[in-house]
Amino acid sequence: MRESVQAEVMMSFLVSEELSFRIPVELRYEVADPYAIRMTFHLPGDAPVTWAFGRELLLDGLNSPSGDGDVHIEPTEPEGLSDVHIRLQVGEDRALFRAGTAPLVAFLDRTDKLVPLGQEHTLSDFEDNLEEALGRILAEEQNAG
Repeated sequence: MRESVQAEVMMSFLVSEELSFRIPVELRYEVADPYAIRMTFHLPGDAPVTWAFGRELLLDGLNSPSGDGDVHIEPTEPEGLSDVHIRLQVGEDRALFRAGTAPLVAFLDRTDKLVPLGQEHTLSDFEDNLEEALGRILAEEQNAG
């Protein structure tokens, strides 16, 4: 059985109303952490930055505004299948990205084939693995920062 799914998508990093540039973003999903996806942003001149957040948050954000806190995802248009805005925030610092919906849907479809949505709990005892998963995420954030 495959243990992970990866994809690379191009996103627009929206610096301001007048300035944006395209960057590669690696999407990763692992069976070992079935509730989360990771996005690694490759910003020019900086070390890659990885964010981990719930797979359902990305799925929900394709259709309606989703996310409270550090990660917020919403469609750019209220009707129909449009691009999405992904806003990441740490304290007062924010970064806004625009991504096409199609590559995100394709990635989510591949994760669903690996672990169907709603079946994550069947893989392992979530409580036993929560501490380990949080430790890995914190270590990734410390290494990135």
